[in-house]
Amino acid sequence: MSLQSVRREPPDLYRQRLYQQAILIAIAGNGLLTVIKGAVAWLSGSSAVLADAANSFSDTLYSLLMAIGLYLAQQPADESHPQGHSRFEPLVSLLIAITMGAAGFMAMREGALRFLSGATAIEPGWPTAVLVGSALVKVAMYLLVGRIGRLAHSPAIRASARDNLADVLTSAAALLGVLGSRFVHPLFDPAGGVVVSLWIFRTTWEILYENLGYLTGRGAPQELTAQIIAAVSAVPGVLDVHQVIADHVGPQLRVDIHIDVDGEITLHQAHAIADQVQMQVEALPAVDLAFIHVEPADS
Repeated sequence: MSLQSVRREPPDLYRQRLYQQAILIAIAGNGLLTVIKGAVAWLSGSSAVLADAANSFSDTLYSLLMAIGLYLAQQPADESHPQGHSRFEPLVSLLIAITMGAAGFMAMREGALRFLSGATAIEPGWPTAVLVGSALVKVAMYLLVGRIGRLAHSPAIRASARDNLADVLTSAAALLGVLGSRFVHPLFDPAGGVVVSLWIFRTTWEILYENLGYLTGRGAPQELTAQIIAAVSAVPGVLDVHQVIADHVGPQLRVDIHIDVDGEITLHQAHAIADQVQMQVEALPAVDLAFIHVEPADS
C-alpha cells in the first residue's frame, strides 16, 4: 500500500456555488452603495453620509478580499498544505477587519474635525433618500447573504451578513444626524458621523474576535461538544466516551475522541466501530476531521 501524504477529497461544488452567489451579492451591492453615497456626500457636504460612504467603501474592500480568501480556501490540498487551505478564510477576515477599522478611524476623524470646527445644517433631500435606500438594500443583503452563510457554514460569509445588519443601524444613525442637523442643531450631522464610526469599530472587533479564535485553536462550545458525544454514543458497539477534545483549525473543528469498546471483539470489529464513529462526527457541519482512539472497556 502506497503512503498517502496529502488529503484527498472531491471538490464541494455546492459550497462553491454558494460562495459565488454571496460574493456577487456583496461586491455588486456594496460597490453600488459606495458610489451613490460618495456622490451624495460630496454634493451635500454631509459628514454623516460621508462616514456611511466610507463604511460602504470598506465593505466593498471586504467583499473583494472575501472573494480572494474564499477562492484560496476552496483550493484542494497539496504538498504545501496537505490538509487543505481552509485557514485562508479566517486569515483574510482578519485583514478585512483591519481595513474596516481604518475606515472607522477615518469616519471618526472627519466627524470630530467638523464637530470642533463647527458645522452647517444639511438639507435632508438627497442625503435622506440615499440613507433610507441604503438601509433597505442592506436589509435585503443581510437576508440573502445570511441564508447563504448558514447553508455554506462559512464564517466569512456570516461575518459579511452581520456587517450588513450593522450597516442598517449605521445608516439609521446617519439619517438621524442629517435630520437632526436640519431641524435641531447643525452639530447633529458630525455627531451622526461619530456614531457611524463606533458601529464600524464594534463590527471590526466582532470579526477579529471570531477569526482569531479560528486561527488560535478556540475550543468548541459546550452545546456542540454535547452533540458530538451524543453522535458517538449512538453508534452500536460504543460502551463509553471518555475523551472529547474539539478545537478550531480554521473555521471548522478537529476532534480527538477516545471511546471504550468490548475488549473481546476482533480488531476488524473495533476498526469498523471507529469508522462509524468517525463518519457520524464528521457529518456534523462544524466538524472537519475526527480522530478516533479505541480502548478496550476492561483495561
